[in-house]
Amino acid sequence: MSGRERIYLYDTTLRDGAQTSGIDFSVEDKKAIAQALDRLGIDYIEGGWPGANPGDTSFFANPPQLGRARLSAFGMTRRAGRSASNDPGLQAVLEVSAPAVCLVGKTWDFHVRLALGISEEENLTLIADSIRACRERGKEVLFDAEHFFDGYKANPEHALACVRTACEAGARWVVLCDTNGGSQPAEIRRIIADVTACVPGDRLGIHCHNDTEQAVANSLAAVEAGVRQIQGTINGLGERCGNANLCTILPTLMLKEEYADRFETGVSEDGLKLLTSTSRLLDELLNRAPNRHQPYVGASAFAHKGGLHVSAVLKDPRSYEHVPPEAVGNERHILVSDQAGRSNILARLAEVGIELDARDPRVDKLLNAVKEREFKGYSYDGADASFELMARRVLGQVPEYFRVERFRVLVERRYNAKGVLVSVSEATVKAQVDDREYLSVAEGTGPVNALDLALRKDLGKYSRYIEGLRLVDFKVRIFDGGTDAVTRVLIESCDERGRRWFTVGVSANIVDASFVALLDSLNYKLYIDEAPAGNLPKPAR
Repeated sequence: MSGRERIYLYDTTLRDGAQTSGIDFSVEDKKAIAQALDRLGIDYIEGGWPGANPGDTSFFANPPQLGRARLSAFGMTRRAGRSASNDPGLQAVLEVSAPAVCLVGKTWDFHVRLALGISEEENLTLIADSIRACRERGKEVLFDAEHFFDGYKANPEHALACVRTACEAGARWVVLCDTNGGSQPAEIRRIIADVTACVPGDRLGIHCHNDTEQAVANSLAAVEAGVRQIQGTINGLGERCGNANLCTILPTLMLKEEYADRFETGVSEDGLKLLTSTSRLLDELLNRAPNRHQPYVGASAFAHKGGLHVSAVLKDPRSYEHVPPEAVGNERHILVSDQAGRSNILARLAEVGIELDARDPRVDKLLNAVKEREFKGYSYDGADASFELMARRVLGQVPEYFRVERFRVLVERRYNAKGVLVSVSEATVKAQVDDREYLSVAEGTGPVNALDLALRKDLGKYSRYIEGLRLVDFKVRIFDGGTDAVTRVLIESCDERGRRWFTVGVSANIVDASFVALLDSLNYKLYIDEAPAGNLPKPAR
């Protein structure tokens, strides 16, 4: 035994993050993010609110397979005037297969009177009945004490009665919520000291919003005061100013002596190295530019530019780096000399099953290839399949299966036979497999769909390998706005065995960028299915 106390991490990105202005997760996005969080080592992953919207309901109907994290469903306590068994909202949460349930309930007497229109005693009954109903269904229960700190300041007796009632009814965790994000660290410590007098700290959680830029500080203050579960989101997503940022909290707990000597998390050292890629994967899926200046995981978090700083960093990185960048999967950037990156390349190679000695000259070759392509706009944090293909090509491990000689896409906007204005795309692809050429034409709902259909229509001996391949998601990001802007396309693909992968393409032409990503997707499918190598003639000069 380490002798350190365990801190549990509860991620709410898939629900709180979805409340961020301008963000809308697809079901496939939610599954990809959940699996990334599971690999990272998060203890609980809240998938959303089943029954509240079609997306969350669909997610829980076919949830992702998780290796160690516990999937949690969010809901609320039963409504006044209904029993637990006759409340559709509560029943929707109970019927999903998620082993954990998080119920939100009122703890501020002002809301009990104004929003619920009931007495404080009846509010306690709603909390107890709802938690018992979940326990009877074998669920691990968390109670989110909404607006707890405001409620405590207004009426400490009722706020404490709510958390005590939840604990006695069987809630594994009672989570104290700073819902409007207005509390200060000193308040958090003082109030939690009172709470721990009636509910033990190892059954308490903290859920902070970031309206005063102190959600991380408040979460750590809560840990210091006795709380043993932290709720937050990746990259601090959330409504208004966001939620507590787990990308800052997690490495602080694990790498700062003040916390690391006293506490431990369920995340391993190797898991922590996935933090940066997890952060950037989320941004890629949401089609957002990552925050370069985000602590720990931002591209500029360990960037040094010229002068005395660079000299000092090269002699002793501790001069200007509070933690080693590789500990969180990031890398050092010496902007004047563009050094760093070997350890990250080796780690990424190991993730896809490629073991290379650090002194192997091919490591430098691959590192230079990555930097050159990233300079052009590529990003491999959210496109593992494209990274693996590029790496294996540099290492000479991927054959050229087929060659696309040319392609063309036509877009026509016209009235159909019913007088409805429609847009129709037609794509033509000329490909070569061995010594034979294939000319394929297909119509689609858009240029990318038409290209996808034409490219896969006939590839000779490879056609049987790609029959079950389908395009699941398609995202476009524009750099340096303007009609000549560089475009990055991210494509998610799936095959008949349920395997999923992401590929990326970059070009000033959106169709060309899409085609590059499509080609990578097909080639990756052929590679993982061990398709035979092609026998292509050398291209004519």
